[in-house]
Amino acid sequence: MPTVTVKDKGSFEVVSGTKLVLALEDNGVDILHRCGGNAKCTTCRCEIISGDPGTMEQPEMDARKRRGVEDESIRLSCQISVESDLTVNPIRLASVEGLDAGPRPTE
Repeated sequence: MPTVTVKDKGSFEVVSGTKLVLALEDNGVDILHRCGGNAKCTTCRCEIISGDPGTMEQPEMDARKRRGVEDESIRLSCQISVESDLTVNPIRLASVEGLDAGPRPTE
């Protein structure tokens, strides 16, 4: 099973193929997913510090472009299936402070 390490929070194992956003949420990491994991809102941003998050698909590319996210190390956790060890840093946007997480993304 892959291990996800969260900067300043610790590590945990996840079942291969688990969406990163769900792995984070299920292990007590405060991560937003306002659009329910549909690559629309970009509130579930994570910096990928190390590991292979997989190929970025078109919905994620489009959402990043709409929100002006240019840094290639910043990915949407709702669009990543954990297949290997990852080290990440969840990014909390000041504009979303106090908001509820949103609907749970599908498995």
